[in-house]
Amino acid sequence: MYIPFDQIDFEARVWIYQANRPLTNDEVGTLTETLKAALDEWEAHGMKLTASGKIFHNRFVVIAVDESKELPSGCSIDKSVHWLQEIGPRLGVDFFDRSLMYIDDRGELQSIPVSGIKSAVNAEELAPDTTVFDNTVTTKSQWMKRWKVRADATWLKRYFTAQQAS
Repeated sequence: MYIPFDQIDFEARVWIYQANRPLTNDEVGTLTETLKAALDEWEAHGMKLTASGKIFHNRFVVIAVDESKELPSGCSIDKSVHWLQEIGPRLGVDFFDRSLMYIDDRGELQSIPVSGIKSAVNAEELAPDTTVFDNTVTTKSQWMKRWKVRADATWLKRYFTAQQAS
């Protein structure tokens, strides 16, 4: 059963998928309607899941499920992945490219190749206080508190520690 994202429980489990390019407003509309329809019918072992999905910054797809009502199964989680694997090629988008990380540079979304993080730190393009998107959050509550967070509060902190040591 689909519900609006702002109504899903704070402890709902979330999965974040990032598009490898910005989505147009039309694509966001198509993806939103596709997700709503899929999530409305999403179930685990024949039981409807209370779920939501929303696109943020024309780049991130966030899917949430209220596990207090019904737990998703491995098969149902796989099904949600398949939705994005199916619509991605139709839109010319890869939702599974983890070679890029995203930063919020004063309200403008920028990407840095993961393989270039050390160089970006050394060139001071990525600083400890740079706002980054931490897609490792697992609940809506975590998403609200630390999805957009300082780089030095994430797994990236080791790059700043190494920079200070040299």
